Amino acid sequence: MASKVVLIRGKGVLNGDGDIDQKRLLSMYTRGIQALLNQQNPKENLLLLFRRNDKVGIKINTIAGKMLSTRPEVSLSLAKLLSGSGIQEKNIIIWDRTNRELRAAGYHLNIKGSGYAIFGTDTRGVDYNPRLISHLNIGSLFSSIQSDWITSSISLAILKDHGMAGVTAGMKNYFGTIHNPNKYHDFNCDPFVAELFETKLIMRKHKLSILDSLVVQYHRGPSYHARWAEKYEALIFSLDPVAADFVGWQVIEKLRAKKGLPTLKEEDREPTYLKTAEKKGLGKANRNEVKIIEEEA
Repeated sequence: MASKVVLIRGKGVLNGDGDIDQKRLLSMYTRGIQALLNQQNPKENLLLLFRRNDKVGIKINTIAGKMLSTRPEVSLSLAKLLSGSGIQEKNIIIWDRTNRELRAAGYHLNIKGSGYAIFGTDTRGVDYNPRLISHLNIGSLFSSIQSDWITSSISLAILKDHGMAGVTAGMKNYFGTIHNPNKYHDFNCDPFVAELFETKLIMRKHKLSILDSLVVQYHRGPSYHARWAEKYEALIFSLDPVAADFVGWQVIEKLRAKKGLPTLKEEDREPTYLKTAEKKGLGKANRNEVKIIEEEA
């Protein structure tokens, strides 16, 4: 059976200054989840994926600074949909590696207050779980947020080019859950992205991939370079983490071709870890087995 990937475009979701139209953004989320799960009611949709007593982690990406990070409006809109489905606000955690990076991306931390929790692994009393997790080539300490605090996970990732991996998106976003991601960047991050995702702490908790493609860095990533950043105004949704990233890869290749840039394969940066993930049975990474639904919201 083909894996479904939904790409929702929201023309005008970014105004001339780059600010987000939150009403349009919420419409993109609602339409994307409806199309993905074939339900008209967003509350019913999300309850197909989550239980009301789940503790849901929204793993965001804030490593590249304010211009190329998961914006607060993007993650908080998703959190609002989750809480609207019956999950308690206190059981929704928006998180990343460090509080410094979260603040730099525009987040106001919320560690013990009411409402959605927002904090990094380096928060006092959080840290990395001291138990070493070993799986094939992976040997890492996991953020205790991923290992102990949450029961379900959403990868809400920025879609961007990567100098070593070729593409960084939903699967590689989980590099931000471990203490030593620097160890896993050789050989275009292959097989490391697939093997990390395959660990029980990620694979068993991951429920949904969403690629934030409002602005896509299609060259010279993962840091922000305005010259190669495209206002794409889209969100990509899938229950298949490999297929989501495969479609994200195709978006980057199309933008590169449009700008006259070589393919990632021609630059020896093809994200072969997606083929490895497919061989492991983690999802689909070929055009014949990925069904793309593209809509406007």
